[in-house]
Amino acid sequence: MTNTLSRLATVAAVPLVWAGTALAQVNPTAESVNEDALLRALQSGEAVGGRASIPDDGAASLISPDNKLWAAMQGDTLQTLSIVAVLGTLAILVLFYLIRGRIRIDGGFSGRKILRFNAIERFAHWMLASTFIVLALTGLNLVIGRTVVLPLLGEGAFGTLTAWGKIAHNYLAWPFMAALIMVFLLWVIHNIPSKLDLEWIKQGGGLFKKGVHPPARKFNFGQKVVFWSVIVGGAIMSFTGVMLLFPAEAGSATDWQFFQVIHALVAAAMSALILAHIYIGSVGMEGAFDAMGTGEVDENWAKEHHSLWVEDVKDTKARNDAQISPAE
Repeated sequence: MTNTLSRLATVAAVPLVWAGTALAQVNPTAESVNEDALLRALQSGEAVGGRASIPDDGAASLISPDNKLWAAMQGDTLQTLSIVAVLGTLAILVLFYLIRGRIRIDGGFSGRKILRFNAIERFAHWMLASTFIVLALTGLNLVIGRTVVLPLLGEGAFGTLTAWGKIAHNYLAWPFMAALIMVFLLWVIHNIPSKLDLEWIKQGGGLFKKGVHPPARKFNFGQKVVFWSVIVGGAIMSFTGVMLLFPAEAGSATDWQFFQVIHALVAAAMSALILAHIYIGSVGMEGAFDAMGTGEVDENWAKEHHSLWVEDVKDTKARNDAQISPAE
């Protein structure tokens, strides 16, 4: 009886085994893939793809040689440029400080204050500055973190830091863009290039020789360079950043990679520029931090670095006082 049941089970299983074998051999495209053809395609630099039933055409891409070039650029070129931009700028600033020293107020502090930036201007500046610093640090971590930070912190701490950094990078991009628009609207009228800038350039802005103070209005040529660099660079980073956040809007994977490279290069250049800006606005120049700290600067500092602006402020004040004074 047992033998009979075993034979019946074997006979019943034969169609199932045959059916499974047949299904495994069925080619829905009626065209088998030749391994040699795949290898030849890869050697010639062609992309290898299949078919996808979802709207994302990129999902059908199996192997793309272009991605190797992009990955190599991340690991070599962008890392090197980012490190050189930051460390190179810091080295130059240290050398400049050792040679030139802190730029002092020749006449010393007068004790009289002039309002340079109001509360709205300082709010826009600090929101732009604080968000940029976080974006720069978290973005730099994505580029060189695995090479520089990971060996120092270890995998666990680095993973946590990077995860939170990515969240901060994605969300702080929006207040950065809002502050960028505010700064542009507030100061664009004062940053239009003029013939006065040529004199500032001729005298090197007074940065390299003591006692030299070229005339300037509210913003000198150096500050105008920083302003337009931040506006243009910030706009480029904002656009490419949005494309990275929403890759479907960026187009193909190649377009996304292009935006990512531009984003990283501009960020490295702006990081170097902002480091110089932070230096000159803090330890590099006496009295400069007060402009964005309290909003008021010493009158002697203002006369030495923005003499024409001081005259404009005093003329405006005199006219306002004359208008509100009672007629005699």
